[in-house]
Amino acid sequence: MSLLGVRDLKLQYGANLIQEHISFDIEPGTIFAVMGGSGCGKSTLLKCLIGLLPPADGQVLYREQDYWASPERTRNELRADIGVLFQSAALWSSMTVLENVLLPLEVQGTLPKAQHEARALEALEWVGMTAARDRLPADLSGGMKKRVGLARAIVARPHLLFLDEPSAGLDPISSVKLDRLILDIRERTGAAIVIVTHELPSIYALADDGIFLDAEHKRPIAHGKPTLMRDTVMHPTVQAFMRREEIDTL
Repeated sequence: MSLLGVRDLKLQYGANLIQEHISFDIEPGTIFAVMGGSGCGKSTLLKCLIGLLPPADGQVLYREQDYWASPERTRNELRADIGVLFQSAALWSSMTVLENVLLPLEVQGTLPKAQHEARALEALEWVGMTAARDRLPADLSGGMKKRVGLARAIVARPHLLFLDEPSAGLDPISSVKLDRLILDIRERTGAAIVIVTHELPSIYALADDGIFLDAEHKRPIAHGKPTLMRDTVMHPTVQAFMRREEIDTL
């Protein structure tokens, strides 16, 4: 049984079609990349998968349960097994680092309150941010905010983790460190990870599988391991995207 199944998904805003005919499965422990150029619908797909935007058609299945066809109580239960790192990290500016990381545990209420702080400090330790526990987000660098956001996303031990442009705004060294941290989180938790990104180094370093969304045709045009896409999919849009670093050096 797949952890996440997407079946012939159609996404649109009003009469504006964004993407259609999206189908894929994600198994536990897999890192899955959602790829494509700017404006192709990556963020719209993410919103649908995490419960923020209903599809125009199709299904999103969590452990074979149809999320969008389920009652609100079931959706809440399914969402409790999802962690999200937003592109901006989306930390609450008035809360300390520790308070931000504690928030999912307090909202869900599934763990005894006496264990909340120990669990939050463990998550901060995993991402190397324990020393910043009492600092405010305004005092952190971009890379540090991403690490705190990642700690908050994993603190409730979700089986499915969504990362929205995790390397955006980071320098190359910080980006590589974050990639290694993501692999470490996968190793520690066994979670499946969905990464929405256009950063080639991260795609090749992390992803076991992926899908390529095309803005012109408004549907996926490639599906599989990114390195295999690069080497076997001859569609010019896929080649231009997957080999753009090689082109830039010419």
